[in-house]
Amino acid sequence: MNLTQFPRRNYVQDATPIEALPAFSKALGGKVNIFIKRDDLLPGCAGGNKTRKLDFCIADAIENGADTIITCGAVQSNHCRLTLSWAVKEAMDCHLILEERVPGSYKEDGSGNNFLFQLMGVKSTSVVPGGSDMLGEMEKLADKLKGDGKKPYIIPGGASNAIGATGYVACAKEIQQQMFCKNLHIDHMVVPSGSAGTHAGIVVGMYGTNAGIPVSGINVSRKKDIQEEIVHKLAMETAERLGMREEIPADQVTCFDGYVGPGYSLPTDSMTEAVKLLAQTESILLDPVYSGKAMAGLIDLVRKDHFKEGANVLFLHTGGSPALYAYLDTFR
Repeated sequence: MNLTQFPRRNYVQDATPIEALPAFSKALGGKVNIFIKRDDLLPGCAGGNKTRKLDFCIADAIENGADTIITCGAVQSNHCRLTLSWAVKEAMDCHLILEERVPGSYKEDGSGNNFLFQLMGVKSTSVVPGGSDMLGEMEKLADKLKGDGKKPYIIPGGASNAIGATGYVACAKEIQQQMFCKNLHIDHMVVPSGSAGTHAGIVVGMYGTNAGIPVSGINVSRKKDIQEEIVHKLAMETAERLGMREEIPADQVTCFDGYVGPGYSLPTDSMTEAVKLLAQTESILLDPVYSGKAMAGLIDLVRKDHFKEGANVLFLHTGGSPALYAYLDTFR
């Protein structure tokens, strides 16, 4: 699995920490030992998992002669924040198309990531209704920009294609090297599962290196069967890109959908508990849309004795804490 064959921008220079969470584990009864992979500390404006994906996606854009990036996401999209931040670093224009998945949720003068879009000087922001054809919207904008003499490159939502997912194959290898150096055994890994690139990349990386570490995804939007199919499809595409000889078995992809609540980005009591508990035991901030709901899932699985007693469980922190400031009423 030679990842050096693919262009990247070297945004990820050093491994992000794996930290033990003793106080958090104790607060959950001490049944399991919880560790956290701090991808919230990755470079890029305010950090987060998309930097690993964009390391490869923006390299591909530059290889293709692009001077402009177009991407999409929800109105408080962490992916859009990080795509814009790296476009700024590369002196490229960046245009965002935001999907208002919850009617009335977009506020032009909103806080959180929406404020950071403006602060970093986004070239344009378009807001479309929930359920819109996002690829179609980006292609229409690309055609317009081409007519203006620009060379646009489209990065899909979450940078979740085989190019972007390669960043999380690299992360799986990074985790295994850290485990070796720390003499740390991990029994299970839990990841947020949304646009699927992070989850798919970790699955490919763990399976392709025979790590033997089960990976569970906690859904933030879709039903279990739909999400598992999306993740598995992307895992297969990523494995093919890497030249893996074996197919990824469907049983390597496991999702839990009981923590979405009333819908994507809508607060739940369990998410609020998870965010507060980690902040008040370990001083680590989660976000209300992805890592907060994923941690709520992990907490519930621990309480239901899903993991064997004494197991070492690694949680992937995908970042996104700037979105907290758009949810002040939820936490106050």
